[in-house]
Amino acid sequence: MPEGDTVWQTARRLHDALAGKVLIRSDFRVPKYATTDLTGRTVLDVTPRGKHLLTRIEGGLTLHSHLRMDGSWKVYANGMRWTGGPSHQIRVILGNADRTAVGYRLPVLDLLRTADEQRAVGHLGPDLLGPDWDPEQALANLLADPARPLGEALLDQRNLAGIGNVYKSELCFLLGATPWLPIGALPADRATKLPALAKKLLEANRDRPVRTTTGRRGQELFVYGRAPRPCLRCHTSVRVADQGDGSRERPTYWCPSCQTGPAPSTAPSRTTPRRTTN
Repeated sequence: MPEGDTVWQTARRLHDALAGKVLIRSDFRVPKYATTDLTGRTVLDVTPRGKHLLTRIEGGLTLHSHLRMDGSWKVYANGMRWTGGPSHQIRVILGNADRTAVGYRLPVLDLLRTADEQRAVGHLGPDLLGPDWDPEQALANLLADPARPLGEALLDQRNLAGIGNVYKSELCFLLGATPWLPIGALPADRATKLPALAKKLLEANRDRPVRTTTGRRGQELFVYGRAPRPCLRCHTSVRVADQGDGSRERPTYWCPSCQTGPAPSTAPSRTTPRRTTN
């Protein structure tokens, strides 16, 4: 599931493959940009912003993309076989003399003026992996609506950018609070350390091929995806229920012993998460 750490890794791969090089192939396979041709232009950089990707191109252009649940960017040496999916799932191809970047199943793909990037990402809160990170502002954003459930507040990218459903569940576990606890009811000492803890988790994983919050091989996550297996701390059965984020329901995992606060009275023990858009 692409979250801030995954997007950061994708941006780095794209930057290493494309930045500073002239495009000799440009193929948009979405109707809106079917006639767009970027060949002859140099890619300047690829920058992550929360869960968004900004590919800046000579001439004041930015290609904005978002992976959501199923999207991906793959980079291939020229001559390599493409393995990211069937050709009808390709949305855009950008290639230079050495590498080709192929965007598969991208639900968001917009070409805009670089000067207008704020139209795409201006709503985002401080980026956990970005140069604009501001823990005080992030905490103020989270606490601005004290009645909002903790899990919903963490997923709202306007509060802080980069947290998805996996980190939401893991952060709530590490804070010892259920995702349904009103964020204003989170003890002050735990609320104060929340931004730093979130940043620590994403920073620790941005260079790892396998995401982990536990540091244990084979048991990478404390609660996410573990229902109904035992909690790694207390051995109580991990539970799962859906929680909204303001737009859709998402599978949410918690330990009823290690985490205090309200929770659904009936929570089905599903062993696999439903597919959701992230």
